Amino acid sequence: MIDRQIRELVRTRAQGRCEYCRMRQEYIPQMTFPIDHIIATQHGGTSTPDNLCLSCLRCNLQKGPNIAGLDPETGELVPIFHPRKQIWNEHFVLNGPFIEGISPVGRTTVKVLAFNHEQQVDLREALLADGWAFD
Repeated sequence: MIDRQIRELVRTRAQGRCEYCRMRQEYIPQMTFPIDHIIATQHGGTSTPDNLCLSCLRCNLQKGPNIAGLDPETGELVPIFHPRKQIWNEHFVLNGPFIEGISPVGRTTVKVLAFNHEQQVDLREALLADGWAFD
């Protein structure tokens, strides 16, 4: 169980956006983004702020307890993106409505979390057309 104060801290720190795919909570008001354990408790992760992030439901469900995946370019086992320890722009770039991985971590995360699933691309495309800022 995550303490209410810690939940507030995580939501405030994330500025209302998924810390994996950068989707903003305000664009999906019908559901509250969950708090994600970056390293799942079953792998020894804690419920402390340094192991928690805000995650949209899609990223949360895709990630599950995963902490790594196979880099689609090299086939090597690579950790997925860690929002507390890594900088998003060093691993990903937005190319129109697509999120591209520009590092092994980025490529692996894009694949494991299915950033470019058809529904996600369609949603980003519509939001970008409406002037959505991807920051």
